[in-house]
Amino acid sequence: MADIVYPNGCRPLVEDLGTDELIRRLKTLANVLQTMDQDDNLHQQYIPLALHLLDDFFMQHPSRDVQLLIACCIADVLRVYAPEAPYKEQDQIKAIFKFFIKQLHGLKDPRDPSFKRYFYLLENLAFVKSFNMCFELEDCQEIFYELFTTVFKLINDQHSHKVKNFFLDVLSPLITEADNLSVELLDLILINIVEPNKSTNKHAHELTEQLLVKTGDAFEATIKLFFNRSLVMDRPNSKLSITGKIYDLIYELNQINSDLLVSVLPQLENKLLSTDDAERLKATTLLARMFSEKDSQLSKKYPSLLRTFFGRFCDITEPVRVKCVQSSMHFLLNHPHLQPEITEKLRLRHHDLDELVRYEVVMAIVETAKRNFEIVVKSPELLEIVRERTMDKKYKIRRDAMNGLGYIYRRAICEPNDLSAEVKQQVDWIKNKIMHGYYKVCLEDKLMVERLLITCLVPYKLAPEERMKKLYHLLGDLDTNATKAFVELQKNQMKSRHTVSDWIKLHHSKEFTPRVLSQLAAKQSNIAKLLPEPLKANEFLTQFSQHLRKDAQLLRCINIVLKRDVSCRECADTMSVLLKKLGAHVMTNLYYNTVKMLVERVASVMVDKESIGVLIGLIEQCIQGGDICNEIGISPDEAGERGLKLLSMLSYVFSAHFFTDTSLRRLISLLSYDHEYVAPLVLKTLTHLGRYQPLIDEANPAILNELAPICKDFALLGTPKQAKHAVRCIFVNSQSSSTATTDGGGSASTTTQTVHPIFNEIIEELRLKLAPNCEHQRTKIVTLGHIAYNMPQAFLTPVKNMIARRIVKELLIQEVPAQRDHDLSADSDWCEQDELPPDTLCKLDALKTMARWLLGLRSDEHAAQKTFRMLAAFVNQRGDLLAQNRLCGAEKSWLRLGAACAMLKVCEQKGVGDQYSAEQYLQLSQLMEDPVLEVREIFARKLHKGLGRSLPRNCLPLDFMGFYVLSGMETNRKLQDQIRHYVEADVNKRREYLKTVAMTSPDSSTESQSLHILPDYMLAFAIPVLVHDPSYTNHEDYVQLRRMEKCLRFILEPLMAKRESFVYSFYKQLLQLIKHREYSQSSEKDRMQNNYKMWALCDLAMHIIDAKVGQCDGNSSAFSMPLALPEMYYKLPAVANFQNNEIYIPLDVYTLGAKASKASASTSSHATAAGTKRPADLAILDDDNSQENNLFDNIRAADTTEPSAKRTRGGAATAPKSS
Repeated sequence: MADIVYPNGCRPLVEDLGTDELIRRLKTLANVLQTMDQDDNLHQQYIPLALHLLDDFFMQHPSRDVQLLIACCIADVLRVYAPEAPYKEQDQIKAIFKFFIKQLHGLKDPRDPSFKRYFYLLENLAFVKSFNMCFELEDCQEIFYELFTTVFKLINDQHSHKVKNFFLDVLSPLITEADNLSVELLDLILINIVEPNKSTNKHAHELTEQLLVKTGDAFEATIKLFFNRSLVMDRPNSKLSITGKIYDLIYELNQINSDLLVSVLPQLENKLLSTDDAERLKATTLLARMFSEKDSQLSKKYPSLLRTFFGRFCDITEPVRVKCVQSSMHFLLNHPHLQPEITEKLRLRHHDLDELVRYEVVMAIVETAKRNFEIVVKSPELLEIVRERTMDKKYKIRRDAMNGLGYIYRRAICEPNDLSAEVKQQVDWIKNKIMHGYYKVCLEDKLMVERLLITCLVPYKLAPEERMKKLYHLLGDLDTNATKAFVELQKNQMKSRHTVSDWIKLHHSKEFTPRVLSQLAAKQSNIAKLLPEPLKANEFLTQFSQHLRKDAQLLRCINIVLKRDVSCRECADTMSVLLKKLGAHVMTNLYYNTVKMLVERVASVMVDKESIGVLIGLIEQCIQGGDICNEIGISPDEAGERGLKLLSMLSYVFSAHFFTDTSLRRLISLLSYDHEYVAPLVLKTLTHLGRYQPLIDEANPAILNELAPICKDFALLGTPKQAKHAVRCIFVNSQSSSTATTDGGGSASTTTQTVHPIFNEIIEELRLKLAPNCEHQRTKIVTLGHIAYNMPQAFLTPVKNMIARRIVKELLIQEVPAQRDHDLSADSDWCEQDELPPDTLCKLDALKTMARWLLGLRSDEHAAQKTFRMLAAFVNQRGDLLAQNRLCGAEKSWLRLGAACAMLKVCEQKGVGDQYSAEQYLQLSQLMEDPVLEVREIFARKLHKGLGRSLPRNCLPLDFMGFYVLSGMETNRKLQDQIRHYVEADVNKRREYLKTVAMTSPDSSTESQSLHILPDYMLAFAIPVLVHDPSYTNHEDYVQLRRMEKCLRFILEPLMAKRESFVYSFYKQLLQLIKHREYSQSSEKDRMQNNYKMWALCDLAMHIIDAKVGQCDGNSSAFSMPLALPEMYYKLPAVANFQNNEIYIPLDVYTLGAKASKASASTSSHATAAGTKRPADLAILDDDNSQENNLFDNIRAADTTEPSAKRTRGGAATAPKSS
């Protein structure tokens, strides 16, 4: 103790001192040591004191203050004696620095009273770099590890910037001046920059970042060694925490100090090409993130690695491809120079077999558009990718592709932006594509298009004027198919509104009796079909129905939404109130989502009375021409016509919104424009309004009185189209809604018609002035036809006289002049209709007038028979009624086509339409084989339209489906495919109707006539058509039989396409019945020849059926009810008990299966052949098939009278209305 020298003012430090005294003396010593400067010789006498401070009594003293003061004194000793510290022994040095590390824990809480002295200790250690002394120790890494661990645990958000900097200064030299770093210390440091440490200890993460930036060069060798072992040698150190986070570590190191990875990143190329799927995925995930990040320069630094990464877009495993595609959005946003390469990769991947990859392609492009709109909108290639995915087989992908296109369209067209007109034009196709989505079979697609229409194409939140401009632009430039889809969408929504409205009305019942509840359930079932998953939807609709009965406000809300004349704003606001009452708007609330879907379908938020007024004004400006056309974005040449077509369509769907005095008068004022297209469309609009609420019922009858003389002028002096719509307009608007009723054909019932006085004037004008070659002759003929159709009883005698004299005698059967002035070529068989000479055009309209006259009369059988004879004569004479050969080929084509179409039109009407003869029917069928392609095309289209109109009464009878058989010989492939589509559509429509009847009919009173709606029965009419065909003369001629086989296959294949709808025994019974009949339209001379032809066709049909589906004797009783054949085409043989079991087709031509079957000439040859040819198809005839006879179960034994057209429609089955 005597050897220890203390500085002046300091008292000895002995063990028997009390703690307080010891602290006072240590403070004095510490203050003196702080003031000492470094001097090599001046302070040598204090070395014993320095060693004395290391005594265990002081370093292990129970007082924290004593230990802290001792640490400060020792730190100052190291400072004063630096660089030669008085402590030489390794144990001493180790003990000192472990003591320092222990004291540094006092820095944890800056609010500690002793924090300043702890801070001084830290500052001293940092300034002197005291821990560098540890390099002399063998186990220095142990001390460093403990120091780093302590610092990373201590640092927190309460520490000042100064404290953190001193921590950094203490640690940095230990890395920069070390010969090497242990991997354990590296692990301790780097683990702070990856999760979860990165988030749980942010301050340690920040300190590590700074450390890596400051000492990067010192880390490089150790980091390289670590990654070489892990990535190249594939021998990772499993004891290290960072081993399992290698790829995260690389990413974070690149973010902090990319220079550390110069030699590491190229090694990842091997991982991208690894055979281990998991390794490739990890490497791909890492590089996708690193390459695509904003401001990343890696793509330029490592082009080879980038190329290898791009190769992973075609990786064999789906998760790798998905990860690559997901990164493409960031590439597009952050690296424009790589856009061509990324676009090409996306183009390849959007056809990927895996749906998730295709989905991610769509989402990448759509999300790019949401973040940087111009990147996508200016890239046709990216838009084309999304366009193609709108046709994906998966709804999820189609949905997001369509929503993405809708978003792009709204941003580009409907919202203010700086895009050029050229760029806007590049995305204008989107509206067509979205509307084409309405043709999809899936109901979800239709609902999506309906939603996109009011949110993106014509955003309902826009002001009325802007909304109508967008609607005008939309409809002004849609293609034909998109326009049809738009019209169909509006009609479907209108039907949905009516259906839901009827259901809601039942909720106003005072008592919910069993009858009312039954009606509710029936209508609710129909509404459920308007939504996806009808069974689930029905459950939520039941819940909604109960909610409506309990909540009067909810019922008021839905009534407002369904109100015909509700405004857009009121409807939208009410929808919000209504939906709030249904619960939280979350995906799991299926009740909310179902009702929301229904309300969106029936809500009218696109047009209202105000917007209709705006639209009429816009249309008028477009008719006048000017800048408004360019503002809307429509060609001035067609802007007016497009606008009026839109108005006409809206008047059909949203009629109530037109009934303001201003709108009606502005509509009538449009009739003053001379443009030829204006009047027909405006009159059509007014006709639609009249069907909703006739103008005669309006409070201001002056509007109708103002309209009538205008329509009279059109009917007598206008164009034929103007005349047609003028007559319709006045007729419909003069029928008071309190008395007028309409039949299925659309004309008013003859017993309740109100005839406007203007028609008396028109008829008188026609009586006096309708004459050959008179002015406006064609217009007058059209007017006469429409008056005769709509008001047959009002002008019965004058119309009949004018038809007989002016139409038939003076026009249709009048000789054609030898010298005529026209520009048609004598060699041409076809031309456009408006190129025909005026007299031929008049004849065409005269044929239509006669058809309309008959349709109006409905039951005048004598007039119908005479008219059919004349029309059939036109057909039979190939259009040249008097066979003068003065008409050119195009005129003949049009006239025979006009006569044939008139016959089809009349045949739709029960009564007059049933008066055709078998001969006329067969002559008419030859239009399907007309030498002129356009004639065949138009006739087939009219035939299909007539067969599909208003089943079961107001359509062509089943007889006419037999005409389709002749299209088997159609030479034009495109037309044949189109007619095949017609056949399939007609077959499916009739089968669906029969299913509806079977499910809803409460009794069997109409079941016996269902047979004559059944499309399979058309075979009974197709066979006579083929027998009559001029090209079929010999039932044993191989070439002719091949041709007949094509014809029969043409109709049989659509009938056999659906197994659940096909019953073998029906065809077998039908064909056997025909083989036991004779052809009724034969002369005595060719009677047997025609019979042989007919029976050969039966054998041929049976062969086709057997070859296609096989035959099962066990199923022969599946259709055991007797069938009746139409006596117009079939008759009983004169021989009593006539039996016909022979085969009339050459068996050496048709190999029906096993070769042995050729030797048999009995009916059993069919069974043998079919049984060996298609054994796998016998399942469709199995008795266990529950759906086998679902169409036939509804058919009962028919009576023995002929199922002629009259019989077919006279008792046609109808689905009863729900009570």
